[in-house]
Amino acid sequence: MFAEKSQALLLIFQGMDASGKDSTIRHVTTGVNPAGVHVHSYGVPTQEDLAQSYFQRHFRDLPAQGQIGVHNRSHYEEVVVTRVHPALLQLRGFEAHEVDEEFWQERFTDIRSFERHLTRQSRTKIIKFFLHISRAEQLKRLLQRLDDPTKNWKFDISDIRERLYWDDYQFAYESAIAATSTEYAPWYVIPADQKRFSRLAIAEIVVSTLQELDPQFPAPEADLKKAKHALLRT
Repeated sequence: MFAEKSQALLLIFQGMDASGKDSTIRHVTTGVNPAGVHVHSYGVPTQEDLAQSYFQRHFRDLPAQGQIGVHNRSHYEEVVVTRVHPALLQLRGFEAHEVDEEFWQERFTDIRSFERHLTRQSRTKIIKFFLHISRAEQLKRLLQRLDDPTKNWKFDISDIRERLYWDDYQFAYESAIAATSTEYAPWYVIPADQKRFSRLAIAEIVVSTLQELDPQFPAPEADLKKAKHALLRT
């Protein structure tokens, strides 16, 4: 695909804290030529991000034709985190009375259109993974981050606060996935309590998708016989 340079693949990973996004991405992309893979992780939007469309920072990180792009979190944060904490929308200039069910449906429509545009105009195949971890398994992994000195850096005090909104997050994800899983940009809900299973399942989906894309080496532009003859004369 890197040699062909006529199509791209975008992998989107979403999930609750400690669902295994980082380690899954590392395992699934191991062995792939790093020249053709670009991973981007997204945290809290900056002031510059908030002054632009919420698609902007993701749009500028899209894979070029011939590349595989990996987005660790994505534009879906804007219909998940902001739905759980609607006060965050005030940072984008929205008033509380503007945020109703119609508001979220409009965002889902925009996301479907955005992803449809990428598939049609940029020849980018999109596959989206939701790593579905149980509440009990998340607690186990967060405790490991506290107990293991090599994982202390991963722990954030906000992880405790966000667990209180567990049911709200499940509703937000269910709504987003149901509204935006399409033929051209499907969602895959992956059970993530067992990391070996989730990594294997995702790897198989990625391999199957690449086989469907069926990239081909481009035909050489030069006359190879003449080129070889000329080379041997040097």
